[in-house]
Amino acid sequence: MTIFSVFTLLGGLALFLYGMSVMGEALEKLAGGKTEKLIARLTSTPWRGALLGLAVTALIQSSSATTVIVVGLVNSGFIKFAQAVGIIMGANIGTTVTGQILRLSDISGDAVWLSVLKPTTLAPLAAVLGMVLVMFRRDAKSKNIGQILLGFGVLFTGMFIMEDAVRPLRGEPWFSELFMTLTNPFLGILAGALVTAVIQSSSASVGILQALTATGAIRWGNAVPIILGQNIGTCITAIIASAGATRAAKRVAAAHLLFNLLGTSVFIIILYAVKAIFGMPFQNNVMNMGDVANFHTLFNVATTLVLLPLSKVMICIATKLVPDKDEGPHPELIPVVLDTRLYTVPSTAIAQARNAVAQMAEIAYIQASECLNIMITDDQAAISLALQRESTLDKLEVAVSNYLVGIAKQSLGEKDSGEIAFLLAFVSDFERIGDYAQNIIDRAGEIYDKKIVFSDSAKQELKTLERATLEVLRLTIGAMKDNDLETAYKVEPLEETIDDICDLLRTRHVDRLTRGECRIESGIVFLEALINYERISDHCSNVAAKLISSAIKDPDTHAIIENLHKGADRDYSRLIALYRDDYAV
Repeated sequence: MTIFSVFTLLGGLALFLYGMSVMGEALEKLAGGKTEKLIARLTSTPWRGALLGLAVTALIQSSSATTVIVVGLVNSGFIKFAQAVGIIMGANIGTTVTGQILRLSDISGDAVWLSVLKPTTLAPLAAVLGMVLVMFRRDAKSKNIGQILLGFGVLFTGMFIMEDAVRPLRGEPWFSELFMTLTNPFLGILAGALVTAVIQSSSASVGILQALTATGAIRWGNAVPIILGQNIGTCITAIIASAGATRAAKRVAAAHLLFNLLGTSVFIIILYAVKAIFGMPFQNNVMNMGDVANFHTLFNVATTLVLLPLSKVMICIATKLVPDKDEGPHPELIPVVLDTRLYTVPSTAIAQARNAVAQMAEIAYIQASECLNIMITDDQAAISLALQRESTLDKLEVAVSNYLVGIAKQSLGEKDSGEIAFLLAFVSDFERIGDYAQNIIDRAGEIYDKKIVFSDSAKQELKTLERATLEVLRLTIGAMKDNDLETAYKVEPLEETIDDICDLLRTRHVDRLTRGECRIESGIVFLEALINYERISDHCSNVAAKLISSAIKDPDTHAIIENLHKGADRDYSRLIALYRDDYAV
């Protein structure tokens, strides 16, 4: 074997990996987002999770991709760690599908239909048909099918090239001796794990082993440990994916590694116990592609059947390996994780961005609910906590905006694109609400330093205004979280009521200043508080109008608000009267 054969081998490997990637990506696109929808509907039953993991991995042709998606979903809180365990077990079975496809190269026979099924005939035909669909069809579905066929053809072309490149090794004594050393189970497992970890695909490493069967040096005794090691090596992808993720996501990676380590250990112990007692005469038999594929499937099916009933034990062990951290008394200060791995499943990424916007809304609500009390009492501990919330809100604004822009760069439908535009607007609205609440809090120091005192009537008026503002904010957040149109319609009449309250309170405060009941300094702070509460309700109006706009498919939010004021909604006047009674000052 010359250096040129090595180049040929590497070129074949590159085509093989590229074909697998193209085929997997096209299959996922053809699924039309059903992959994440299936996972999102997952129940807590481990067996159903395993079947789901099998199906998804068989669909996208990569257990590594399935594991990364699952890590991302757990990291983002869409599914629980306990649900993920069944999926990753099933993914180990699903990844064996690639090896079973590759074994088609072992088909032999003179029948015409068998000749057509041989990859040497089928792969070129698939590639040509795929190219025709990609070049001459305009619809996305046909192009995706074409890419699947192209990937299939390229994958097998790479396999053929690898087979031809390694065939000269058949007569090389050093190569046979190398594989004889791998009959040592620990060396074989280590070799399989390292190769798989480098290329981050157990399907690809099994394919390489299947290509090496052309040399005649692959025997049961040395192949079995290598295949077991390949299942351990594939865990590297989940480990890398969990870096910097939540504790739950790290547990997914730990459970994946634990599953394959336990499976390999149990299998090795049983296998060599049988060998010691009864012998294993077939260990020197040469393996073909089908043998490699069948053993890979047998191991993963058997391991899953044995360990799946013990999933609770594995969950317990993984939880102890990656214990919880104390989140403290203020969990709202811990930002929602926005995992870029979910960009591959845009609808799920958008849903996670919506969760982050909901957290922004929650922080803004807490700020608004405490700002008046902080302003009057000058509670330093509360002021410090408010500053932390404001910092978290600012960080979330940047993070969520960048995340949404990242999603927008993916291939999206009209609905998802519209959702991103609305969420970007909501990010701005809730950040500004937090700012206005912080403006009120910032006056606490001035009130304390200048010994400003509000009259009892002024305090009571501010408390009534605060109550109305918190209610409009509560309605807005509820409408946004649940996409509740009925609640959204209740926001504008309350916002209008708050405007009326602010106008009335300004007039009353001027009267108090005229009569000398309040100092100039307290009057300025009071009027600024009115302005900030009014601005908070204005942004609530913006959010509600956008929700209504999305529902009725009318992009002009200003016209929607004007029409509401004109009585376009029959309940508007009734609600105005109701709110004026509830928040009379």
